[in-house]
Amino acid sequence: MLTVDFGRLAIRPGDRVLDLGCGAGRHAFESARRGARVVAMDTDRGELEQVAAMFAAMAQAGELPDGAHGVTVTGDATAMPFPADAFDIVIASEVLEHIGDDQTAMNEIARVLRPGGIAAVTVPAWLPERICWRLSDDYHNAPGGHVRIFTRREIETKLGRSGLTISGTHRAHALHSPYWWLKCAVGVHNDDHPLASAYHKLLVWDIMRAPAVTRLADRALNPVLGKSLVLYADKHAAV
Repeated sequence: MLTVDFGRLAIRPGDRVLDLGCGAGRHAFESARRGARVVAMDTDRGELEQVAAMFAAMAQAGELPDGAHGVTVTGDATAMPFPADAFDIVIASEVLEHIGDDQTAMNEIARVLRPGGIAAVTVPAWLPERICWRLSDDYHNAPGGHVRIFTRREIETKLGRSGLTISGTHRAHALHSPYWWLKCAVGVHNDDHPLASAYHKLLVWDIMRAPAVTRLADRALNPVLGKSLVLYADKHAAV
């Protein structure tokens, strides 16, 4: 399930892509399939081991174009181990809400992005996230959990301070918002609750089959209920 619209990134073979806070690697894998040279970075070594194994499996299965590859790096978003201008594209999906010093992390995104490059940043949208926080303390109080709720103005302002210019925004995953409200209401860790379990099966079915009816519903509801706010920002080329 991709949150970033790869049509807006226009990845070309050989592009250098950083997936910051890659988690399970969904955006890293899609970037590699499109021919990019990908660095998947996270603080979770266990996740990175699985991502590295998937990169190897993709290569062995011939799923990667010539020249494409993926590597993993353990690192801190506020002090990235890369030189300036190292990447053509930086993806930071559902990461910044976990970081105390989010402005420094955004400054680092801008630093490692080359002039003329694109950053794709996603965070939980304000209204769906606010409802989750109101319904459940466990939703955001877990170690490594969410430390803030971004307004659109706040994140746009902070990205601007880092030297990036917003070029587009949209919302994603409207059908996931009611699922998380339900989870928060019945217990975030109560996966066996009949309603939560049934809704989860619906989401899995939607991801696997992508039927027209749910895709249309998701697009129609995204402007109001979209769980994620997605922003695209440019780093201007040096004059």
